[in-house]
Amino acid sequence: MASVTSLTDSVQQRLANALSATLPEAADADPLLRRSDRADYQANGILALAKKAKANPRDLAAQVVDKVVTGDLIKDVKVSGPGFLNITVTDKAITDNLAARAADPDGRLGVPHSENPGTTVIDYAQPNVAKEMHVGHLRSAVIGDSVVKLLEFTGETVVRRHHIGDWGTQFGMLIQYLDEHPHELDHKAAEVTGEEAMSNLDRLYKAARRFFDSDEEFKTRARRRVVDLQAGDAHTLAMWQKFVDESKIYFFSVFDKLDMEIRDPDIVGESGYNDMLEETCRLLEESGVAVRSEGALCVFFDDIKGPDGKPVPLIVRKSDGGYGYAATDLSAIRDRVFNLKANSIIYVVDARQSLHFKMVFETARRAGWLNDDVKAYQLAFGTVLGKDGKPFKTREGETVRLVDLLDEAIERASAVVREKAQDLSQEEIAERGSQVGIGAVKYADLSTSASRDYKFDLDQMVSLNGDTSVYLQYAYARIQSILRKAGEVRPAAHPELELADAERALGLHVDQFAETVAEAAREYAPHKLAAYLYQLASLFTSFYDKCPVLKAETPDQVENRLFLSDVTARTLHEGMALLGIRTPERL
Repeated sequence: MASVTSLTDSVQQRLANALSATLPEAADADPLLRRSDRADYQANGILALAKKAKANPRDLAAQVVDKVVTGDLIKDVKVSGPGFLNITVTDKAITDNLAARAADPDGRLGVPHSENPGTTVIDYAQPNVAKEMHVGHLRSAVIGDSVVKLLEFTGETVVRRHHIGDWGTQFGMLIQYLDEHPHELDHKAAEVTGEEAMSNLDRLYKAARRFFDSDEEFKTRARRRVVDLQAGDAHTLAMWQKFVDESKIYFFSVFDKLDMEIRDPDIVGESGYNDMLEETCRLLEESGVAVRSEGALCVFFDDIKGPDGKPVPLIVRKSDGGYGYAATDLSAIRDRVFNLKANSIIYVVDARQSLHFKMVFETARRAGWLNDDVKAYQLAFGTVLGKDGKPFKTREGETVRLVDLLDEAIERASAVVREKAQDLSQEEIAERGSQVGIGAVKYADLSTSASRDYKFDLDQMVSLNGDTSVYLQYAYARIQSILRKAGEVRPAAHPELELADAERALGLHVDQFAETVAEAAREYAPHKLAAYLYQLASLFTSFYDKCPVLKAETPDQVENRLFLSDVTARTLHEGMALLGIRTPERL
């Protein structure tokens, strides 16, 4: 099915035609149409046109009103203030538009695909091998997953990449420590998998780190073991592979709890670019982008200096011949541009790494790997804070384990569902509790602009009141309950009916779904979709309070209000799915 033209676009076109007929030189002018609380829409573009034409704005606005075609789409146009136009659309236009969206056989509610889709590689959800995932890993995973869904929904080809930390000094340290302390990997530890195995690995990693930091001789042996790893020593590689495989089992279990699909082929960690590192350095040095400085291969920038005023370089290869994060990240860009044919590369990475990525992107541009046709963008996110406004920690000052946080969210949500549930089995309560708890965690993150910090407050997250996913899920479940109670009476659009104010407000907002999705995808901004959905649920609540559905005055009005409820539910369901959040049929 072709995409449905929004009411906004239709009104915009009518105004543009009237502007052109009034002022031929304004054929390409933008009427600057927007939603308004004074009418359905307000157009402010005439003020600038009048100034340019040296005309009186109110007089020009009155002339434009005379040229606007009214009747089927536009009910009324009035001049307001210094030359604004207040536009009201017909009730029939609202209902016809919603009927067209509801009739979309693809279930897309008439949302168009992007006119110029490309290929985007998105780098997100980057845990570290042999380390438990903590609260700091939450945002990259949740934001990245939603951006993937938004881009794919608009027709973009998306390549997922999970750049896990699976290489470097820490593995030489861990492998050497286990070789010297084999008793610490006891038989029981060897038999378990998933979270318990990862806890064992994490404990061993911390023990190895303490040893590494306090014993210079062990530090030397560990670094030699890194050389063995890079050289492909069979025993060292086998140990490393075991850590990677065990960690992946754990990663998959955590992402499954987060209700996220992570596919093994998409996991390409630091080790995946080893074979490219030497060539990356050679290309940078031969092109003059990188130069040798004190034995290291570096890239310098005029605008990046340290506290002492000296240039701070991006070190691509260290003076001892080892490669750092920069070499790996630059090699990854080469792979994504030349092998994966990316037009855009998005990095969903903590804002504290912004300087590193600024230097990496500029280096890639100087090398010609990034240009006007291929762009890289860091979708930088802020910090998860506790209720006290400080970085989220346990009472002991430790970083909060992600699985503990998710389990608590599910437990809290299950209590809310159990309290509300009237006809749900224990199994259904557990399922809904998981959907509500995980949805609450995701929505709290996604309803905040990625660049901002946000407070992690489970009491607020699972509340039925306020801007929470539970409020949205409850609105959806309420609509499903209404539809079930309607029995054999089915939703049906009746364009001939007059609409109450609450019906009009709801219908006009549903119409904005397509443009909101397009904007959220274009700007990599799931929070804009979350804000839209919260307002949609709020408008439905107002409609439900003011407009009886099953007890409406006539059978046609019952069908029409059921139809309005149904298209609202479908919009909520689709929008929440794009945020990665489930909408249970019953709560």
